[in-house]
Amino acid sequence: MIFVLRHGIPEGMLWSVRYLQRMDLRVIPVILLLMGLSLAVISAQTGGEGFLSVKAITQLKWFGLGSLVYLAFAGFDYGKLREWAWIVYGVILLALVAVFFSQARAGVHRWLVIPGVSFGLQPSELAKLVVVLALSWFLERRRTVSLSWGTAVGACFIVGIPFLLILKQPDLGTAMVLWPISLVMFYFGGVRPTLVRAMVGVSLLGLVIMLSIFLGLVDHEAMRPYATKVLKDYQYERLNPDTYHQRAAQIAIGCGGLTGQGWKKGEFAGRGWLPAAETDSVFPSLGEEFGFIGMLLLMVLFYTLIYFGFQVTAVAKDHFGRLLSAGITVYLAMHVLTNMLMMCGLMPITGVPLILITYGGSSTLVTMAALGTLQSIFARRFLF
Repeated sequence: MIFVLRHGIPEGMLWSVRYLQRMDLRVIPVILLLMGLSLAVISAQTGGEGFLSVKAITQLKWFGLGSLVYLAFAGFDYGKLREWAWIVYGVILLALVAVFFSQARAGVHRWLVIPGVSFGLQPSELAKLVVVLALSWFLERRRTVSLSWGTAVGACFIVGIPFLLILKQPDLGTAMVLWPISLVMFYFGGVRPTLVRAMVGVSLLGLVIMLSIFLGLVDHEAMRPYATKVLKDYQYERLNPDTYHQRAAQIAIGCGGLTGQGWKKGEFAGRGWLPAAETDSVFPSLGEEFGFIGMLLLMVLFYTLIYFGFQVTAVAKDHFGRLLSAGITVYLAMHVLTNMLMMCGLMPITGVPLILITYGGSSTLVTMAALGTLQSIFARRFLF
């Protein structure tokens, strides 16, 4: 360590505290404020007379562990991830297969139970970040032949295998997050424009159909015979704009008004009328307690975080760093947009977590690893 401080960072060194000194420290207060809002909402929705509920204390522990993960990735040389990309990708595919041999929870196979500990790991959360890493490695290696169909097919396979495994769990929401991530990375990676345009077309078509149903332009039941040829009944039912969960989320947001009902004073969510108030529905929970002002603050914080991600993409020193940072930034942005749009009644509710706000360990650790990786790319922007 003394050698590093006096003489700089030796070439090939995996981790160094010197890189932490080059981080963009403006992001740290944003992350801490998001964590603070998360603890406030979780504590309010999970009971307890003290300042923090039992679940909020558990989340605080996850934030502590996540902070260590953040620093570990920030000081780590992201370029070394190239060497481990396919190993990590292979491990996550094995994990996604292994969940089908684990005990189902609520009829779905999404968690791996770790022996000796009291929590489970959700491989699908980590898979999204691993797909970004694998695509970055692949598209950088194929940069000179990025327009070939071989590159397009290979990139589709990298995304398609985990996509299908996650869809099989079933976890439609998590699987669908991979689509916009892939689209942006294909564009930045110079993949054949025909494929990118086709993906944009499919995305727009899906968006038009979804909004038509949710805005009442197309009758939900009238579309059922056609949609169930592709989707299962319970999957199509999520497209119903008039479910109890959809109505409850919008009522909770409306109850908050401009300034909210106050911390731990939200009656609608507090009485248990809002499903999954500390997980999927944490956004309307926050809206009821802190109102439009609280939701606006949350959106400003998320905007700052995502803006930082695109700044990193602009200053990254190499193609791998640009692809990796772009994929991570879209990963963060899609979680924010998808969760908020779901709770506002513009998208079906599919269980996509609101990063750093939703209660849960897997999402917290993966998000902190992603943010740490962005800091690693930023800290090395002038190193060659």
